[in-house]
Amino acid sequence: MAPRVDTRIWMEVPSELDSIEETVNRIVDYCLECPDDCHGRILLNFRVGLMEALANAILYGNGRDPGKRVRLEITARACSITACITDEGPGFNPEAVPDPTRPSHLDREGGRGLFLMRKLMDEVHYNEQGNRVTLVLRLQEFAQEQEEARA
Repeated sequence: MAPRVDTRIWMEVPSELDSIEETVNRIVDYCLECPDDCHGRILLNFRVGLMEALANAILYGNGRDPGKRVRLEITARACSITACITDEGPGFNPEAVPDPTRPSHLDREGGRGLFLMRKLMDEVHYNEQGNRVTLVLRLQEFAQEQEEARA
């Protein structure tokens, strides 16, 4: 199956944790129309990164307020998938969140989702306000590396 190139998906998600799994499944299914070598990265890296971003937007950004929504914009290209997740909250400073892997922070809540996004995605960017995160997963470079490894 050929990848969908330069296709965008826009959606709004209610601030309900129950909406995350269905939303992520729909987007991942759509993004699986790419080279087979990239399916693992989409099924693990992209899925987990997107789930964490949505959970953070709903829990911390929107404070589970049912009157607020999370906006999602996905751009699927042959070379990458970009997800922009925007909540209606006041934002935060991601640099102020302590590293959850430091021994002094192992028992504390918070920061693990940000850590996972940074480890699983190729790029993670926040807007100045801190209420929008952009996740980038590169596909083409990964597919080429896999092809070269088999040669």
